Amino acid sequence: MMRAIWNDTVIAESPTTVRVEGNHYFPPESLRREHFSDSTGKTLCPWKGLASYYTITVGDSVNPSAAWYYPHPSPLARRITNHVAFWNGVRVEGTPEKTVKKPGGLLARLTGTGRR
Repeated sequence: MMRAIWNDTVIAESPTTVRVEGNHYFPPESLRREHFSDSTGKTLCPWKGLASYYTITVGDSVNPSAAWYYPHPSPLARRITNHVAFWNGVRVEGTPEKTVKKPGGLLARLTGTGRR
């Protein structure tokens, strides 16, 4: 089971994540939504597209824009549509219970996740 933890609280938990560029992207249904609120931040990845952000709140502690997702990623990144990745002190730990096939073709070359 994979878990995203911040302030000693599990904020997302899933048996499967999608790993891209060293980040675990959690399925949207795995989020504990009470800890997430929309953030105004946006960034642009040249191959994944426009990322949106969530602010994480646990108790009285707030972690602005600590989670990101791609609501409308490029065709190359469609596997992570609405999946959420973390940074800024959020710890991701565990072992996936299911294996997700590694991407092939152009996506594998761009992300370095394919077979060599």
